[in-house]
Amino acid sequence: MSTLPHISSYSRIYYGQDPYLDAWLLHFMLENNIEHLVNPRVNASAEQLRFMVDINEGQLFTPCTDWMFANLLQTRMSPELKKEYLEIWKKLIFLIRNYSSDDFIKKKVLSLCRHIFGKVLRSPFMIPSRLHKRMLDIFLSQNSLQDPYLERKCAYNRRALEFMHTPGFFRFISSCPSSTMSCERIQDLRWELDLLELKRFFCLSTWDSIWREEDFTPDQQEIEQELSRIWQGFREVMTRLFGPENVYRLKILYLPSQSGGLVFDMQVIYNLIRQGHKVTLALKEGFYYEYPTLWDSYADNIQAHLLTDASIIEESQASKNEFLKKQRENNLVVISDGSRERLNLYRTSVTFSRAWKESDLIIAKGLGNYRRLIQNSHYFTRDILCLYRDDHNEVQFEFKAKSIRVRKITEKEILAKAEKIKRQMAEARMQGQMVLFYSAIIGSIPGQTKTALRVLNTFVDYMRSRTSGTFIINPAEHFEQGMDGDDLMYMWEIVQRSGLIDVWRFQSVRDIEKSFELMGERVPPVWAGKDATFSTGCTKEMHIALDVQKKYPEMQIIGPGPEQFFRRREYGVGKFFDVNIDKEPGKYGRF
Repeated sequence: MSTLPHISSYSRIYYGQDPYLDAWLLHFMLENNIEHLVNPRVNASAEQLRFMVDINEGQLFTPCTDWMFANLLQTRMSPELKKEYLEIWKKLIFLIRNYSSDDFIKKKVLSLCRHIFGKVLRSPFMIPSRLHKRMLDIFLSQNSLQDPYLERKCAYNRRALEFMHTPGFFRFISSCPSSTMSCERIQDLRWELDLLELKRFFCLSTWDSIWREEDFTPDQQEIEQELSRIWQGFREVMTRLFGPENVYRLKILYLPSQSGGLVFDMQVIYNLIRQGHKVTLALKEGFYYEYPTLWDSYADNIQAHLLTDASIIEESQASKNEFLKKQRENNLVVISDGSRERLNLYRTSVTFSRAWKESDLIIAKGLGNYRRLIQNSHYFTRDILCLYRDDHNEVQFEFKAKSIRVRKITEKEILAKAEKIKRQMAEARMQGQMVLFYSAIIGSIPGQTKTALRVLNTFVDYMRSRTSGTFIINPAEHFEQGMDGDDLMYMWEIVQRSGLIDVWRFQSVRDIEKSFELMGERVPPVWAGKDATFSTGCTKEMHIALDVQKKYPEMQIIGPGPEQFFRRREYGVGKFFDVNIDKEPGKYGRF
């Protein structure tokens, strides 16, 4: 077997540097079923991943800890890796033996999983959690089960809620700190109280004896032990993020880890909302042991009650516009992360990745989230707080700052840019000019973005030279570094629905041919016959144009007819280019 090159940094692995490494990486991605090009319906694209992870073109992101990837890269079974495999095997055996519908299915599923498990032990390429997910799917489908732990999770929430009405809870939450608080401003005192409450509810949300034991009654010594825990860096980090000096209100994505603990997580969330922050709570899409799911509320009255004031987004591919509208109108939004496994950013939904992108901070609970976010040396696009209990029952608090290369384009900035363009349009109208918006291909032809910009700018210059009294909006002239396709579409929709457009022109084949003529070039084969209908972005804009025209009938739409557009599916997530054309005649899909 060919030798793989030495790898000094597991967060700086690139394709195209070594053929044998490329082959191994592709095999790794295929075996774990996380390769987007092979299974684009369930695996995130590189553009979607970049909403969450700071990765360059051609850079590999692995959804596991560095030490796990290092073990898999050795292509041999190390003791540490074998221990991981055996742990998931024990969890699966417990499910098969205790929740199988009958003895025949139990034996069949167990035998099938043994075949799969044995193959992996002989050739360890699979991340243990991905192997676990594969066998878990087999078990659930063969037994026609959706959530074998539903009753257990309901009991956990019930016990946690019951504990909140015990004297032990009130002693824990209400007891004054041993040191007397001192402050120079009342804001500082208020923050001290908020900080104390946050720490205590975080502590309760990881104290699993509360919900695992019936009628849990801690004695004074246990309460004092929990109250006296010292979390290194907690005060400094929390004060920097939420303290009185920070007037900026944060958008927070909150990832819980256990039912039961969710009862106290909600108290943390209410505290943050009271301080003026907005929270998006991400639950699992389906069964993953004790993790709460989006659908538990239908069977669990306690979880339903906890989320009474929340606005729930069930759509797995909510657009940026839809998500921001929900977030703007509600302090608490609940979504699914789109997966039924340990946090795997390749398998999270579009809605989740957008929630991550629109957040300022990720709060992630539990060891599983800690391993995926803190013990992975990649940098992420948002600050991350992780809390979990270790094997010694000590609360561990970790903070990981976002990549220094990442700049978040805020909704406020996008709105300001849109308003500036609208003011220019309004001023042009006041001067008696006609406003023309030009929709054209920019990134719809892979590898042709630079050419598309030349084509667009050349034709707009030509129109400006041939027309008078016309204010022409060229989208290419309003790009800002850091903005992706989602940001641009969101900004342009605000502009487009303003009612200030007199003529909306869509790029035609003749426009493109004229551009190449003006540039002194022949039309390349890849551009032959292309027009705005080839662009998913333009297709979305045609829908908007028709909608705007209903409200403002005097607006003209010129270019290819609307019926020629309605063959494309939705706009690619975070892309300047498109997803595939739907091949079923008459089926237009969603835009």
